[in-house]
Amino acid sequence: MKITSRALGVDPGSARIGLALSDEMGFMAHPLQTLKVGGKDEVTILALNAAAIAAVAAEKNSPAIVIGLPRNMNGSYGAAAEKSRALAEAVAALTTARVILWDERLTTAVATRRLHEAGLDSRAQRQIIDQAAAVQILQDWLDSNSSSM
Repeated sequence: MKITSRALGVDPGSARIGLALSDEMGFMAHPLQTLKVGGKDEVTILALNAAAIAAVAAEKNSPAIVIGLPRNMNGSYGAAAEKSRALAEAVAALTTARVILWDERLTTAVATRRLHEAGLDSRAQRQIIDQAAAVQILQDWLDSNSSSM
């Protein structure tokens, strides 16, 4: 088996951004941390979040950053998708890593169900749901790209 690098998964949100990191083999995604969205205006928030994500990717030597792209169930895009696209562009300007937008439909719902099945109540879930959603986004990408990382 060849050893690769660790991909970074990102679940962008309006209050928090969940981050996940793959193992070095590119098989499994693991929760990493939650970033609190900061700033008073959209431009400042975007710049701060992009810089934080790029810094984590550099620290972890991640050649790929997989950012969740919210889609409606009918496949259309809304305002949240535009924010994800803007975040991806801002991150791409700050790193040499490949920035990938990945369909994140139902990832938070799947993450919530898994945390509930693990016995965590909604209060406990609030602390880690963003990381769990980032894990789901990254794992979905890893599963579909297992030979290309």
